Amino acid sequence: MDHKETEGTVLTSVFNVTPPMAHYNGCMTQHNMSDDHISMDNADTMRAWRLRDQPGPITTEPLEYVESAIPVPQPGEALIKVLACGVCRTDLHVSEGDLPVHVDHVTPGHETVGRVVAIGPTPSEDAFGAANHVTSHMPTIEIGDRVGVAWLRHTCGQCEFCRNGKENLCRQSLYTGWDANGGYAQYTTAPLDYVYPLESLLNGGGIRYAERTIAPLLCAGIIGYRALKRTGLLDDYDPDTSHAVRHNGRTPVLGLYGFGGSAHITAQVALALGMRVHVLTRGEDAKRLALSLGCSSANDAYDMPPELLDAAIIFAPVGVIVPPALDALRSGGVLSLAGIHMSDIPALNYEREVFHEKEIRSVESNTRQDGREFLTFAGKHQLNLDTHVYALQQAQQALIDLKSGAFAGAAVLVP
Repeated sequence: MDHKETEGTVLTSVFNVTPPMAHYNGCMTQHNMSDDHISMDNADTMRAWRLRDQPGPITTEPLEYVESAIPVPQPGEALIKVLACGVCRTDLHVSEGDLPVHVDHVTPGHETVGRVVAIGPTPSEDAFGAANHVTSHMPTIEIGDRVGVAWLRHTCGQCEFCRNGKENLCRQSLYTGWDANGGYAQYTTAPLDYVYPLESLLNGGGIRYAERTIAPLLCAGIIGYRALKRTGLLDDYDPDTSHAVRHNGRTPVLGLYGFGGSAHITAQVALALGMRVHVLTRGEDAKRLALSLGCSSANDAYDMPPELLDAAIIFAPVGVIVPPALDALRSGGVLSLAGIHMSDIPALNYEREVFHEKEIRSVESNTRQDGREFLTFAGKHQLNLDTHVYALQQAQQALIDLKSGAFAGAAVLVP
C-alpha cells in the first residue's frame, strides 16, 4: 500500500532562516546551499515546541510553541534543519510526565529527518571529560547530507555494557527529546556519531523512501526491530545467506499486541522474514491496516489468537495485556515488552501464564548497531508506511490524536 496523509494542509515554516555558518574541524566556512534547502531572511531564531513548567495530560496543552534561538552545534555535533519529525508515543510520555523531567522546557522529538547545515569543531574530549571513544566509528557526514536523528544520543563507551555491544544499557546514556532538545522544531543538533546517513534510502534505486515516510523508521522502526530481536526469533537469522527465519524447524508464529506506528512496521519486517503474524488490538482501523499488510488475523486485544504463539510483542503501554499475552504463548515462548513505559502488570497465574519456561523480556532503547541493521533491512525490503502528516504548528494536536487512537500508523510533523 502507498503511504497516506491527512487532508490538512501542510503549512510552511513561520520563519525563513538564513544559512548558518558551517564549522568544520574548528574552522569557520560559509554554508552554501540552494534556496530550496534554506531560504534567506532571519539568521537567529526559529520556532519550536517545548515543555511548559510542568508536564501534564496532553489535553491540558503541556507544550508551548515558542520562538527561540537557533542552537549552536558543539564539538562533534551537527546543526540540522528539520525536514520531518515522527510523532512517537515516547514524546507523549515526556509531555505527560510518565517519564520524569530530565531537562526543563525540553523540546520533544526523536524521529527526525533533516539536512546538515553546519558542523561543530572536531571534539577532543566528550561531555564527561573522557577522550572521545567513538570518533573512528563516526559516519562520514558532510554539509548538505540528509541524516536521521534517533532516540539514543550518548553513551559512555567505557562501561561493561558499552564494551560488550550493549550500549543501550549504559547508565550514562542520554536521549534526544528527553535529555536534550529534539526535532519538534525547525532546527536541532545531534552528535555526529549518533546520526544515521539517509541519502541511500532517500535516493535509492528500486527501494526509496520520502523524508516524511522514513521519519518513523528512526524510532518506531528501530525499536520494533529491537523488540523482535528480543523474542529470539532472529537468533539464527543471517541476512547474507537466508531470506526467511525458522523456529524449531518450522515457520515462526508471532503475535503483536497494539498496532500503531511501531507495530505496523515490525509486522512488515516479520512478514518479509516469512513469519505468520497475528495482531491483537482495539482499533478497527488498525485491524484493517494489519490485514491489508498481510497479517494472518486481527482480533481484539484480549482475544486468544487463532493459534499458539512462538513469541509476542506488546507495543501498547498497558500492563493488563501481559497475562493474556503470556497465556497465548507456546511452551518456551517469549513475550517482549517494547515500551519505555507501561502501566502496572497484574498478578500472574504461575501455572497458566509463566510455567513451561515462558519468558518476559523488556526492551530498553536500542544500540546503534540495531539502527544500522534495521535501516539496511529497510534498504532491501520496501516498507510501506501509513503516515499522517501534521504541520509543525499542529504537534500538540498530533499527540492528542495519538493518545485517542484517532489514526492507525504513524503521525509525522513537517515544518
